[in-house]
Amino acid sequence: MDKELLAQGENLMRICNSCRYCEGFCAVWRAMEYRREFPAGDLNYLANLCHDCQECYYACQYAPPHEWDINPPLTFARMRTRSYEQYAWPAPLAAAFRSNGAVAALVTALACVLFQFGVVIFQGISALSTPVPGGDFYQVASHGALVTVFGLAALFSLAALAVGFVRFCRDIGETPFDLFSPSNLKVTLAETLRLDYLDNAGWGCSYPGEESSSLRRWLHHLTFYGFLLCFAATSVAAVYAYVFGWPAPYDYLSLPVVLGTLGGIGLLVGPAGLLILKRRRNREITDAGQIGMDTAFLALLLLASATGLLLLVARETYAMGTLLVVHLGVVMGLFLTFPYGKFVHGIYRFAAIAKFALERKRKQVLGA
Repeated sequence: MDKELLAQGENLMRICNSCRYCEGFCAVWRAMEYRREFPAGDLNYLANLCHDCQECYYACQYAPPHEWDINPPLTFARMRTRSYEQYAWPAPLAAAFRSNGAVAALVTALACVLFQFGVVIFQGISALSTPVPGGDFYQVASHGALVTVFGLAALFSLAALAVGFVRFCRDIGETPFDLFSPSNLKVTLAETLRLDYLDNAGWGCSYPGEESSSLRRWLHHLTFYGFLLCFAATSVAAVYAYVFGWPAPYDYLSLPVVLGTLGGIGLLVGPAGLLILKRRRNREITDAGQIGMDTAFLALLLLASATGLLLLVARETYAMGTLLVVHLGVVMGLFLTFPYGKFVHGIYRFAAIAKFALERKRKQVLGA
């Protein structure tokens, strides 16, 4: 992280630590009070612990146009963006996405779509326009090809995410074993799954403007649980195929299809709503360098769910082959961009919440 941004973050924390007016808003201000010094690792930790609710900005007496120009949401957003690049592997890919995240992500998705078209055309172009009885997509793209291509993409993405996660833990001075011990993991999961730090005692966030609302929290719930439901659908389908020997496609009322449909709806409504809120957000507290990255991630989630639901509806029509190729390409593009876009904030924020839970426990022990 550049020295100017570090100095800005340290100055911000020293002023806020002296004032402490915002200490009841979220975890960031309580974690800040545990510190007298703010090295780079601690600033990255606090920035990723921030849920960008913006309450502190509208409550601050030193916010612009005050000469001190205190702007925690903007400072933390810039730090988060730089931390994504700092922890990412391999580094050149991270730099490409930071410089123009939206273009890089969408070009990656388009390249994956074209790649899928090439694979299918190589196997037989007629599959793109021939209806398949029962909607058996393995007649369009072979099972072996899908497992190989998506397996490699998933392994690369998981490896890159794991490297970033280990680097983040090292930078904030913790080990994964301490952060995710059974007792600490229980607290962390509860606070994360409830999105406690977007609740603000029921008032919600000052987002996209000064008026508080719980809308952003619920849109995040729809997005997160929609993603989990889609993952569950894929996992159940894998169990059906490899354990019970029940090959796809499955009936509309089968568990994989029901889970995938519900998840797809969540991934339509949640990202669409968040995109609308982002367009209305106060630009004085928005990091311009993060807009493209955020927009691209939400757009790819939206495209993946929309093409998936369309594929489900049209799986026995002439359009099935083309829709399948487009959907697979978008999903692969999403996989490959996970380590370099907004997706990683969920991993680092989860680890930051775990560290905050661990710090509270340590303070209780010392206090006792």
